[in-house]
Order: sequence, then C-alpha cells, then structure tokens
Amino acid sequence: MLSTIFIPHGHCYLWKTGLVSLHLISDSLIALAYFVIPIMLVCIVHRREDIPFDWIFLCFSAFIILCGFTHLTEVWTLWHPNYWVSGWLKASTAAVSLSTAILLFWLTPKLLAIPNIPKLEALNSALETEIIERKEIEQKLNLQTQKLEATLLELQRTQAKMIHSEKMSGLGQMVAGVAHEINNPVSFVYSNLVPARDYANDFVELLQLYQQNYPQPPQEIQNKMAEIDFDFIKEDFMKLLDSMEVGTERIYKIVLSLRNFSRLDEAEFKKVDIHQGIDSTLMILGNKLKATSQHDGIQIIKDYGDIPFVECYPSQLNQVLMNIVANAIDAFEEKPDNHKNIANQITISTQKIDDNYIKIMIADNACGIPPEIHSKIFDPFFTTKQVGKGTGLGLSISYEIVTDKHGGKLYFDSIPMKGTTFFIEIPITHTKG
Repeated sequence: MLSTIFIPHGHCYLWKTGLVSLHLISDSLIALAYFVIPIMLVCIVHRREDIPFDWIFLCFSAFIILCGFTHLTEVWTLWHPNYWVSGWLKASTAAVSLSTAILLFWLTPKLLAIPNIPKLEALNSALETEIIERKEIEQKLNLQTQKLEATLLELQRTQAKMIHSEKMSGLGQMVAGVAHEINNPVSFVYSNLVPARDYANDFVELLQLYQQNYPQPPQEIQNKMAEIDFDFIKEDFMKLLDSMEVGTERIYKIVLSLRNFSRLDEAEFKKVDIHQGIDSTLMILGNKLKATSQHDGIQIIKDYGDIPFVECYPSQLNQVLMNIVANAIDAFEEKPDNHKNIANQITISTQKIDDNYIKIMIADNACGIPPEIHSKIFDPFFTTKQVGKGTGLGLSISYEIVTDKHGGKLYFDSIPMKGTTFFIEIPITHTKG
C-alpha cells in the first residue's frame, strides 16, 4: 500500500514549477470545495426535518467527501508514489458513487412525484381566489335569498291585509246594517211598551170596577172567564210585559255591542273605553261561552283596573280582542280528557303600567301552546286548527294592528297543559309628529 517502487507524478511533469503548481492548486481547491459541500448538505438536512428522502443527501455527502480525498491523493502523489492508497481510495469512491447512482435511479420516480412547490403555490393561490369568489357569490346569494324572503313575507302581509281589510269591511258593513235594521223595530217595540203597560193597567182597573159593580155577570161571561182563566191572565199579563221589556233591553244591548264593535259611525282614531270594547266582544261571543259537545261552559272572570280612555282605532282593537278570546275558546275544545274536570276559565284583566301605557291580559286555563311552534304563532297563514276552521290570519293581523297601528306590543306566555296568557300593551295617547 505504501510502496515506493514507483516514481512520483512530479517526474511526469518534469518538475516544472508552473505545471506542478497548476495541478497542486487545482486539486487542492477541488478538495476544499468537496469537503465544504457535504458539510453544507448535512447542515441543511439537519435543520430542515421536512425534507423528504434526507438519506440520499448523506449518500451524496459521502460520495463528495471521497472525491475530495482522491484529489488530495493527487496532490500527495506529486511527491510520494503511494498509488495503491490512491487506487483503493478511488475504488471506494467508485463503490459509493455507484451505490448512490443506483439509489438515485430507484428514487427518481418518487422525487418526480413530489409536487412542484411554485406550481403548488400557484394552485393554492388560485384555489384561495376561487374560495373568495365563491364566498362572495354565496354572500350575494344569501342577500338575494334574504331579499326574496322579505319580499315573500311582505307579499304575505299585503295579502293578509287585503283579506283582512275586505273581511272587516264586509263584516263591519254587515254588522252595522244588521244593527241598524234590528234597532228600528226594537226601538219601536221598546218605546211602545210603556204605553202598552199603561193601557194594560187601565184595562185591569176597568175590569176590576166591572167586577165590583157587577159581581154576578151573565152566565155566558162567567163561562168565558173560566175558559180563558181570567184571574191568571190578569196576573200574568204584567209579568209578560216585564219579560218583553227585559227581552228588548237585551236586544238593545246586543245591538249596542254590535255598533260598538263595528264603530263604523265614529271617527277612525279616537279615545274610547277599553272596557266597553271588551264587554262588547264578550257579548258577541256569549253564545260560544256556553257548554257545547266539544267543551263545558266557560266562565269569564273580569279584573278591570282603573285605566283612562285610550286613543286607538276602536274597530281594529276590538278585532284583536275578538281574535284572542275566540282562540282561547277554541283551545278548550282541544283540552285532554284528564283535564276536563278543571273548570274552564278565561280571565281578562287590565291595568295601567306607566304614565302612557296600559296592559290587557287575556288568560285561559286550556292546554297551552306547544313550545316548538311559539316562534310561528304570529306568522301569516300559520294555524294549528283543522282545515276549514282557521285561516291563520287572526293573530298575524292582531300583531300588526297592535304593533304597527298602535305602536304597542303583543306577546304571550304559555305553559303546556296549564294555559296561555296574551299580553296587549298600547299607549294611552299618541304623540303626533
């Protein structure tokens, strides 16, 4: 290995200083570069743990270091002919380089499969741009959807307004017409009851005088008196007139309630007695409060507070009261059998809650409203009633009348199987802007 039987390379170069220096400097610089490059590769691999196939860099480093040593032996053999060492070093370099080449040949497909970073960044940038565009489009679609939903809701409200306006117009005209037509004959009957009572008293007094002066009338008159039961007629006729007076008063109150409910003959916006509106509503619904095959009789409990007259649209506010009380009555039809032993009650109370607001509370002890539909109660056309029994407009219109027309609040509190309470809050007076 260290044989000196050969002559150094310097003899081949004739020991010419320029030629020897050329090879000496060139091989030294190449060796220096070959030693520095592996060190840099090892540092890079050590600091970047995310580099794939880092072992191939170590193979390259070993191959390059060996190449550096072969160039050092070239410098050494200029003066020392240890060619066996140089040869075996080259053989080692050949083995390592060949192994690295084979490994690199095997690794090439995998290296080519690694994504191109600039291309990947470009794709990511394009993808991010597309995501942003899609989000913008989604936001626009959401805005359009919201606008469409708002438009649909407005159309539903407009339709509900038109239906309600037509309904109330027809109902008001019919109620006013019926009230007017009934009022005339009832007034005629009622006004004639007083003279009829006077005439009856005169006839009774006259008959009593005849009985006193002619205690024994002819047999024919006695037979007729016995046939018609004269004593009973004389006693019952005044009771009959009293009953007629009570009946006409009842009809008069109903007519007055109809007039108060429709209020077509009064100013649209004025101060009214809320309690009178409630009483008129209960008078109209009186027949529904009686016992039916669907529910027992319903007891009305009034708890009126000391409240002043309220500025409002009387006819529309009466419609709100009508809708809520009617819904409370209908709720008793859905009362389960195990709760029918509890007496049906609707409690209506009023109170003044501050200087410019009153509250009306209408509570029932029916089956309550299921929690899952609480958010839909005031939606147009939403109803839990059977087909043909409800339109789903009552509470929606009521909400609009209270909130939009009167600047108030309409809300409710319901406990399943306990009952429901509706709250109406409206201002006593309205500030004119």
